[in-house]
Amino acid sequence: MQVITADQAGALIRDDATLFLGGLAMTSLPEEILKGIERRFLAEGHPRNLATWACGAIGNSRDGGMVHFAHPGMIRRVVAGHFGQTGAEMMKMVFAGEVEAYNFPQGSLSQLTRHIASRSPGLLTKVGLGTFVDPRIEGGKLNDRCTEDLVQRVEFAGDEWLFYPTPKIDVALIRGTVADEDGNITLDKEGVLLEQVSIAQAARACGGIVIAQVERVVAAGSLHPKAVKIPGVVVDYVVIGKPENHMQTIATQFDPALSGDARVPMHGIPVMALDERKVIARRAALELEPGAITNLGIGIPAGIPSVAAEEGVADQLTLSVESGVNGGVPAQGGDFGLAYNPQSIVEQTTQFDFYDGGGLDASFLGLAQTDRHGNVNVSKFNGRPVGCGGFVNITRSTRKLVFCGTFTAGGLKVAVGEGRLTILQEGKAQKFIERVEQLTFNGHDAALRRQEVVFVTERAVFRLTEAGLALTEIAPGIDLERDVLAHMGFRPILDGVRAMDAGLFSERWGGLSQAMARKRPVHP
Repeated sequence: MQVITADQAGALIRDDATLFLGGLAMTSLPEEILKGIERRFLAEGHPRNLATWACGAIGNSRDGGMVHFAHPGMIRRVVAGHFGQTGAEMMKMVFAGEVEAYNFPQGSLSQLTRHIASRSPGLLTKVGLGTFVDPRIEGGKLNDRCTEDLVQRVEFAGDEWLFYPTPKIDVALIRGTVADEDGNITLDKEGVLLEQVSIAQAARACGGIVIAQVERVVAAGSLHPKAVKIPGVVVDYVVIGKPENHMQTIATQFDPALSGDARVPMHGIPVMALDERKVIARRAALELEPGAITNLGIGIPAGIPSVAAEEGVADQLTLSVESGVNGGVPAQGGDFGLAYNPQSIVEQTTQFDFYDGGGLDASFLGLAQTDRHGNVNVSKFNGRPVGCGGFVNITRSTRKLVFCGTFTAGGLKVAVGEGRLTILQEGKAQKFIERVEQLTFNGHDAALRRQEVVFVTERAVFRLTEAGLALTEIAPGIDLERDVLAHMGFRPILDGVRAMDAGLFSERWGGLSQAMARKRPVHP
């Protein structure tokens, strides 16, 4: 192992190389190295024509991550699980078709790293069948520049699968905390483990090189062998990162509570204000089951722990994050992907093995668009791709799905109180439409596989049936025709519509603990 500078690392990247980037947003991202590669390109015009692979979104939507590759001629292809933080410059290039851009499920990309590392032909999975990832629909291609099929539909053992052939990786760019003189690396201060070791092994299996960013280097033999998460046998070069280029997350330089090194009191979780978001979080929480292993998405689902704490049932939840964190309370905003007081932190690849194997009992996810068949779009809007992240993996195999979101979007104003809901100003955009823009979740397929699927809004609750979306509840104070059906692009199944619990719309509720008490624990 050799210690080098970021500029020296940039000089090691040849034209036409394929890079695999470790990291999630800015978490565990080797930002120092990316800046060194960019400086060389701006000075010399090399390396050119690069391809990058990443399991999740890479960047902070501003000056970090993929923005360092967003220069004409520098990059030809970008493959990622999400594009939400890649920044305006890179997204302009994607939208304009200046680079090939592919979006695949975060978990499948994570698992693919192990197949590259073991020189397997590729990943065989059912995740993504019937969605935009399926080559019969879009094949994960985000623009017309994409001509190569990076995923295939195949038949094996009498069943249909998606197959991802393993790419050749020339350079692995990963990050850790401390390296010793032999290249052994710990991830002590990282809030997640992700797939850093698998990315390194993948590059080595392809005859490529591994460059790791760390905070410091210590003497050989001074690291406990169990603390080493990336063995020195797969590390070629180490770059020492400056603190500003070694952020724990987008928002946080370092918080020991986010890496499992400190515990914080959870009784201080802020109580949500009584508005439409709290109503949705409350109603969604009624779908919780004691002891269920539960995944929470970003946005409105993030309010469920606050509701559970206020209702005194937080100790009955076992929360899980796809990045590899189990237990505790998931962090939000710029710290998303990490958690406070986690019980365990495992590699992201291992977590998705668990998820794909049906390990999740329930997942609460955001709601952007849905149609009469219960199809959901969270990945593309007005022609602009955002990406699916772990959504496709999670929704494929989780027993119970609860999609949470406001009924309309864009300027919605409501009044909540005294057991009723009043619409003051309707949102400009409908969410329940005739046809979703992109198939991120296939409702018809889910219904045939007998998944339990619920859609929760501030004014209405729907359930998925084999015949389509059925309206089951409306809020007190809401007129069915005027406030619900008039703002839908289709007419749902109407059969036994009842009123939502009036307590959901009152300052004090108290109904969640009673509802949980009536349910049997999922894992006694």
